[in-house]
Amino acid sequence: MQTKLIPLLAISTLFVANAHAAAFSFSTGDADFRIATGSRPSSNGKIEIESADDFVLTQNTQLNHATFTGLLAGAALSDIANVNVEIYRVFGKDSVNPPSGRVPTRVNSPSDIAFETRESATNSLSYNVTVLSANATAANSVLNGIHPLPNQTTGGEGPVSGQEVKFDVDFSKVISLAADHYFFIPQVELKNGNFLWLSAAKPIIGGSGPFTPDLQSWIRDENLAPDWLRIGTDIVGGTTFNQAFSVSGVTAVPLPGATWLFFSGMLGLLGLGKRKKAIA
Repeated sequence: MQTKLIPLLAISTLFVANAHAAAFSFSTGDADFRIATGSRPSSNGKIEIESADDFVLTQNTQLNHATFTGLLAGAALSDIANVNVEIYRVFGKDSVNPPSGRVPTRVNSPSDIAFETRESATNSLSYNVTVLSANATAANSVLNGIHPLPNQTTGGEGPVSGQEVKFDVDFSKVISLAADHYFFIPQVELKNGNFLWLSAAKPIIGGSGPFTPDLQSWIRDENLAPDWLRIGTDIVGGTTFNQAFSVSGVTAVPLPGATWLFFSGMLGLLGLGKRKKAIA
């Protein structure tokens, strides 16, 4: 009886674990073209730029997919060399505190360093790109005008045009996150031109709907790091932005009733085995 229980135990445990999983999805909705902001790893004489927007998890979650929408300005699909996704926690986690004082605030910013990273160059993610429009224009942009105090408010760098593209990203190594507040950062490395991440409505319209607290989007380059600037409040002035992205996966939903049922059943089987042995 004991030998027969071993595979039964393994199968039952797997069943209960799967019964705890529920689908998770978050989206800020479609791009609204109010602004497009640079976000890229460092390469070929180009310094790193990170644009960030937030999402909240209320349960332990495994992310296995993401999307983000932006412009390829002066670039073609064949220029895409690498795609990164970074997950940051909220300052002051993973950060030096107090901060440097070179920016107006670090309250509700991303932390100093990334919490999780996936990239196509290391095969920890794969991606597909869809062209949504051959020529689209964002009303404003931020690419080079990322400055510490007192020169942070540039108003932006004006309209920018390019191919509107949507990246669908699959994580070959899932991103396991505890319930918390996080920032999502996509980066696209290009052989030519620039990738600029498009904004989305704030508060969220469509997507998975508004949530609280919905923090505004932030940006930094490697010269400003570890600090961050608010794209709307600090750089453009007088406004706030979200960015166009989604994340999805599965959450670990506690089901104490199912767990108790499983263990009760196993104890019953073990007891039956003992009784049969005693009769024999």
